[in-house]
Amino acid sequence: MRVRVDLNISLDGFATTTDGTPEDPFGKDWFRLVDAYTATRTFRSRVLGDTSGAGTAGVDDDYAAAYFEEVGAEIMGAGMFGLHLYGDDPAWRGWWGDNPPFHVPVFVLTHQPRASIEMEGGTVFHFLSASPQEALERAVAAAGGLDVRIGGGPTVVQAFLEAGLVDQLHVAIAPILLGDGIRLWDGLRGLEQGYEVRAVAADSGTLHVTFTRAPAASQATGAPWRPEGNTL
Repeated sequence: MRVRVDLNISLDGFATTTDGTPEDPFGKDWFRLVDAYTATRTFRSRVLGDTSGAGTAGVDDDYAAAYFEEVGAEIMGAGMFGLHLYGDDPAWRGWWGDNPPFHVPVFVLTHQPRASIEMEGGTVFHFLSASPQEALERAVAAAGGLDVRIGGGPTVVQAFLEAGLVDQLHVAIAPILLGDGIRLWDGLRGLEQGYEVRAVAADSGTLHVTFTRAPAASQATGAPWRPEGNTL
């Protein structure tokens, strides 16, 4: 069992955009950020239900396919589920329609109590107010020995990285500059020292960088990452 993260970020490190509006909550910049991922054959099939075989192959699609492999549970923040916009709407069931692409239990971190929502395809959204460690314990119990993915957004990912709970971090760095938003790397100086780092470039210009912690230093052994200079 591993704790995994897959995140799209810009060249300047931002994992969120700021051009959304209530009428257009994603904005144009979001689609620029995730363009290589949403163009893949895997995304079109798994998320859009397109069985025509359309979409890009190659490196971007390899990583898109790996995103869904061996995952037994997911953890995400309230913003990723949409509660920042629709928290007062009891009928809100997320962005993904009746059959979300997760197909596993999903734990949404929020201070707004909600009843669990059972969707088609095996996705069940559970809403809880919990620390990263507490949420991870719930997710591990539900994952049945498979991996737990920290889906985002960046503030949630940062919290799990700061707690030393992430075994593998994959960032798809899009060749764009956003200039503002939430930067993934803030407060994580020296993070790379606890991981083996591998980078693969795709034809789209996206750089896939993977930080993998050796088994001896995994979260299961209780050896969390510490910021550079922190000897506690």
